Amino acid sequence: MIQLQKFKKLAAWALIGLLSSWMISCGSGPKPTATTIEFWTMQLQPQFTNYFQSLIATFESQNSGIKVNWVDIPWSAMENKILTAVSANTPPDVVNLNPGFASQLAGRNAWLDLDTKVPNEVRSSYLPNIWKASTLNGKSFGIPWYLTTRLTIYNTDLLKQAGITKAPATYGELAQVAQQIKDKTGKYAFFVTFVPQDSGEVMESLVQMGVTLVDSEGKAAFNSPQGKAAFQYWVDLYKKGLLPKEALTQGHRHAIDLYQAGETAFLASGPEFLKTIANNAPKIAQASAIAPQLTGDTGKKNVAVMNIVVPRETKQPDAAVKFALFVTNDENQLAFAKAANVLPSTVKALSDTYFKEVSATASTVEKARVISATQLQQAEILTPTLKDFKKLQTAVYDNLQAAMLGQKTVDKAVEDAAQQWNNR
Repeated sequence: MIQLQKFKKLAAWALIGLLSSWMISCGSGPKPTATTIEFWTMQLQPQFTNYFQSLIATFESQNSGIKVNWVDIPWSAMENKILTAVSANTPPDVVNLNPGFASQLAGRNAWLDLDTKVPNEVRSSYLPNIWKASTLNGKSFGIPWYLTTRLTIYNTDLLKQAGITKAPATYGELAQVAQQIKDKTGKYAFFVTFVPQDSGEVMESLVQMGVTLVDSEGKAAFNSPQGKAAFQYWVDLYKKGLLPKEALTQGHRHAIDLYQAGETAFLASGPEFLKTIANNAPKIAQASAIAPQLTGDTGKKNVAVMNIVVPRETKQPDAAVKFALFVTNDENQLAFAKAANVLPSTVKALSDTYFKEVSATASTVEKARVISATQLQQAEILTPTLKDFKKLQTAVYDNLQAAMLGQKTVDKAVEDAAQQWNNR
């Protein structure tokens, strides 16, 4: 009997020991590792470091199995870095680009097809014409993020000196006041770049003047009366000395430098640059006022779009898409638009009173926000989504430059540009 009791005790202790060791071994075993996704943005540090750290912390708290590694890339380095990463099959998981550049890689099938990943009800929360900007051959390659529409920022002191009471609304009016400003003040009305790899503002101006850039088959359509008239417009301005000579060699950043130095009367730019001007050139900022974007006879207005893409080679497609949709949802778009003085691309965020109402004593920055948001109702992506768009811009700008320098007639420049594009 005593032997039996001892055996029972020993068996009980053995069982407890077995259970304890099992619990310990389970507790000290390998824990499931979190999924880490890499997120690249374009030149948003240090100004928005706090915003993104908070955004990422919120996302990680709501998605305990996902970690986000945020990498900010300088604007000028992004194209090379993402090209290199995509070519080497080592891309980040989520990337902030723009439709123009992203479409070039979309043509190489570099991005995830989002039509299979984003439900229709989610897609419909974005402005339809803005979503369309990140599509190529009927497939969605990007999710819209923040937007800007150009405004005309102008120096009221220079206009007063030139005897001009109202900012021009069209390119035709701009040509008239450009001569007046040069004659009365010795300054230029404005600066625009014809550097092929820089801003597409001149390409957009052609569309605003009624030019069709390419036809439905992607062939050049600008060898037309409208195309020749638009080329002639820019050639005439240059030959009359109403555009700075460095328009052929300097990029859009030079436009901001000249305006801040008081050397130009008008700056076509987004309202986000008003704060830059205020910091760099307080006297110019004090004399600055704003007007709607310049356009041609078509009345068309441009919108610039920043989007988010997910590389096809990501090893975490579901986590990447989840984060991209989180960054661009209504709540986060509204918060970022307020922080960065830009516009959101979702219907709900844009309908916020922040973009509709300002007081009578509102600052220039506040007024600019409302004008920009109002313009967005008619704004569109003016240039076509083409994987070779920069080649089209190069063909146009190179031949425009030749006509400006008197090396070709306008007719020949238009014809050669069309041929260069069609024979690429």
